[in-house]
Amino acid sequence: MNIGPYVLANNLFAAPMAGVTDRPFRRLCKAGGAGYAVSEMVTSRRDLWDSLKTSRRANHDGEVAPIAVQIAGTDAQMMAEAAAYNIDRGAQIIDINMGCPAKKVCNKWAGSALMQDEPLALAIVQAVVAACEPRGVPVTLKMRTGWAESHKNAVALARVFESAGVQMLTVHGRTREQGYKGQAEYDTIAAVKAAVVVPVVANGDIDTPEKARDVLAYTGADAVMVGRAAQGRPWIFREIAHFLATGTHLAPPLVAEVKRLLLDHLLDHYTLYGDFSGVRSARKHIGWYVRTLPGGEAFRSRMNLLDDSQAQWQAVADFFDALGLCMDRMPVVGAGLAHPAVGDNAAEQKKKEGEPA
Repeated sequence: MNIGPYVLANNLFAAPMAGVTDRPFRRLCKAGGAGYAVSEMVTSRRDLWDSLKTSRRANHDGEVAPIAVQIAGTDAQMMAEAAAYNIDRGAQIIDINMGCPAKKVCNKWAGSALMQDEPLALAIVQAVVAACEPRGVPVTLKMRTGWAESHKNAVALARVFESAGVQMLTVHGRTREQGYKGQAEYDTIAAVKAAVVVPVVANGDIDTPEKARDVLAYTGADAVMVGRAAQGRPWIFREIAHFLATGTHLAPPLVAEVKRLLLDHLLDHYTLYGDFSGVRSARKHIGWYVRTLPGGEAFRSRMNLLDDSQAQWQAVADFFDALGLCMDRMPVVGAGLAHPAVGDNAAEQKKKEGEPA
């Protein structure tokens, strides 16, 4: 699969997630088998570019190419300038955010709120493409199925965005109204795929190898994007890749391997954020790793009281050393998950509403 001149290692992508997909996490996902990873969104506001938060988000030191940066905003010219700013700092692909459902973003008419204003959405795409095209930088875009159940316009927008020069479209199978609640639906993603020629990426509720297989088959999408399921489980990408290639499940990683991955991740995290901020922002990552493990919740409660990076790092090392005495491999994840069959979402919704399926 290609995005512009870039040949991707596979069609398994790590989703951009605010406060999560920083450089250390993206590197971890790529090492865990992701063929592509997109940065958390960078603001188009010039007055914030010199802030510590933005400078960290624009840091790509040591990152495996292609480097993809997502930008967010509501003004076409500012978005074009943001694209140029990030290209100057190493971005090789620019992704436009029209999918974020967060209130603080949508209240400013950015993110998925742009899907309500189709002329503005198109103007932003045209401006960003015009800024990127002369520099040979492809533009991609991530959106939702629409603003609300009564206003699903992803298909119409996909056609317009493709005509304006967008080279890949990612669709999260929920409306902005849903946030992350309920089940993602894939009929709209299939319709977008049928409507355009550029690659289409399916996103939403992909948390097992079987779900990835089913979503690819049902939608005809060119790739799948994994978000929350990669939190604390960055090796999910290699698990999906193995299953798609062989039809069999890869053995869970060794406890010793996960210990090494997490400790390396923490060191990279502290390097980027410093000791004070790093130890605090690392807590959520550690919590995701241990949440399903024996004694994980008790450990997380103790670990959250630590405010020194060395103490935090050592506590994690000791926890996994003790875990390794009880089990060689991590427990199987996903066996207890129960999702409606792909394609059954509409029927399930109608049943809830009292209508015949």
